Amino acid sequence: MREEEKKQSSRKIGMKNFFKKKWVFPAIYIGAAAILLTTFLVWQMRAPENVEQPDFSYEENAQRQMDDEDALEVGKTVEDFSWPVENEDDVEIVTYFYDATASEEEQEAAIIYDGNSFYPSTGIAIAAKNGETFDVQAAMSGSVKSVKEDTVLGNVVVVEHAKGIETVYQSLQEVNVSEGDKVKQGDVLGKAGRSLINEEAGVHAHFEIRKDDVPVNPLDYFKKSLTTLQNQELNEDDQANEEAVEEAKDQDEAGTSEEDTSDEENRDANENEQE
Repeated sequence: MREEEKKQSSRKIGMKNFFKKKWVFPAIYIGAAAILLTTFLVWQMRAPENVEQPDFSYEENAQRQMDDEDALEVGKTVEDFSWPVENEDDVEIVTYFYDATASEEEQEAAIIYDGNSFYPSTGIAIAAKNGETFDVQAAMSGSVKSVKEDTVLGNVVVVEHAKGIETVYQSLQEVNVSEGDKVKQGDVLGKAGRSLINEEAGVHAHFEIRKDDVPVNPLDYFKKSLTTLQNQELNEDDQANEEAVEEAKDQDEAGTSEEDTSDEENRDANENEQE
């Protein structure tokens, strides 16, 4: 019995001394890792060929393409509507935007008289303080939607900035752009001139901002972003302004029709007298 106890005790001491050696545990870890790696490689080699292996490769921009319209230009400056002139201190407003909620005096100052007809102003007429012509600039970057020559309004340029958002430049004597041109804020579109519909304004440029073809007061949106106007719901006042403009046009057409009828009656009367 004593001999067996001595043998067991010597074995325990030997095992303790064995594990005290510095290289034992690293050797065990390395051996275990080698066994695991060998097992994985053997399993992979024996895997059926028709089993689809996961693809960890990198495909550039996979399923994340963006259209040109949706792509954002990094570092692009957000623009605000600016005055359509180089220096707003050099100009003055000679005809204001017609506001249906304004006082009678302000509304009267926003009426454009043309002989026996009158029109509520759908924008602002800007003239130089020295009475001379001046460069008319794009109030915001965009695309030239149309360029028209009108005998009554003068040359008219329409610039589209976003869907439903446009600026209009009338009474131009010279035009520097064509339909489809891309313009940046501050680009010269033409020169201020005269128009038959607002002769009292002299040399001027008529400027409008429109949302969904409804004119809004430019003074409310200068130094404000395009997003501000896009998010702005057209209220009853804007609709009232548009209705006032349409009513004035209808009255003018009715008056013109009555004048034509009266002239025709006078001609008939003169012919009868001559007979």
